[in-house]
Amino acid sequence: MQASRRSYRYVGPEDVRAAVGPDDGGAVIRTAADFANWATAQTAGDLAEPFTFVVGMDGVLRLAPRRSEHIACAGEDRVLSAGEMSFCGDGGCWRVDEVSNQSTGYCPDTTSWASVAEALDRAGLDHPDSFTHEVIFRRCPGCQERTIVREGHFVCVFCDSDLPARWNLDQRVPRGNRGSSGPAVR
Repeated sequence: MQASRRSYRYVGPEDVRAAVGPDDGGAVIRTAADFANWATAQTAGDLAEPFTFVVGMDGVLRLAPRRSEHIACAGEDRVLSAGEMSFCGDGGCWRVDEVSNQSTGYCPDTTSWASVAEALDRAGLDHPDSFTHEVIFRRCPGCQERTIVREGHFVCVFCDSDLPARWNLDQRVPRGNRGSSGPAVR
C-alpha cells in the first residue's frame, strides 16, 4: 500500500455514527476462503444482493450485509475506499462481479479504486479493472451540502453553485452548517 494514498473520514449524518455499536465491524477478508466462509454463513450461498464493503486503513477488505452502514463496517475508522460489491462463483471459485464507490457516509473519490484492487488482489479474488459503477461526490462550496454529480453536471441541486472539479468532501464543515442528512441526487 502506498503511504501517499488518500484516506476518507466519515462525512455522513451524526445520528448514523451514533448508532454504531461496539461489536459492529465488517468481516475481515484476507483470502478467498475467508470470503467463501463468510458469504456462505451470511447468505446461505445466495449472492444475488451486493454487500457493503470498506477497505480499512490496513488495506484489508471488510464486508457486511448490504443494509449495513459503511461506518459500522469500518468500525468507525477512516477508510481507503467504501462502496458496494457483488460476487459470483463458479465451481467454488469466487470473483467480484460488480463494484462501486457508492457510500454516502464516506463519499470516496473514484481514485480509491487502487486500494480496492490491491485488497482484492491480496485476498486472491478476481475482479474488474475498475469500478463498474463510479459515483462522483462533491461538497457544494456555497451551501456545504454533499451531492452526487450526474451526467457531468457539476452544479449544486440545492443552490445552483458550481461544484469543484476535484473531490472535496473531506473539508471540515462548521457544526452549525452541516446541510442535509444525505447527498443530493441529480
